[in-house]
Amino acid sequence: MLTTIDTAYTDTRADDLAWALGREPLPALAVLDVELSGAKLQLRLLGASHQVLLDQDDGSCSETVACIPGSSTPLPLGVAKRLGDWDYEFAARVETLPGQSFAGRAQELLALVADHPHGLAGTFPGSPHAFTAMLAQRGEGQVRWRTWHAYPQEGRLVVTRTRIGVLHHSQRPERRSGRAAL
Repeated sequence: MLTTIDTAYTDTRADDLAWALGREPLPALAVLDVELSGAKLQLRLLGASHQVLLDQDDGSCSETVACIPGSSTPLPLGVAKRLGDWDYEFAARVETLPGQSFAGRAQELLALVADHPHGLAGTFPGSPHAFTAMLAQRGEGQVRWRTWHAYPQEGRLVVTRTRIGVLHHSQRPERRSGRAAL
């Protein structure tokens, strides 16, 4: 789904993005609800930022990449965490592209996400290449999403990928019942 966001472009520098887990839902400018084999996701556009809310039978997760006032957690290159019975991985990179290359990459990404049933993209007034896009999928027992945050005034594209999966039995910490083994 492609939408035009009717608001000023607020996150104007790639370096201002921060990452957070577990935040409450923030006011969204556009939302797409997606169901992927029992996993319910809500893809949320927040200015030039994103928030993904994941809800499954075995838990929930909230990921936010945004300009977060007072945040001391800059956008990390990578994070691997255990969230209950889930294995969470996040990675980010910044691509710097010259003018025409940036415009071409922006058009390519918007076309990819706009026609995808699990994709949400929003463009902002003032530049056809100012956008945030998200694409979700499920495979191999994992939920995954990728995001793109475009900063045409800098020629920078912030790309993130997230993967959440249930820990394999061998990775789960042993739970003792308090009963002696026979």
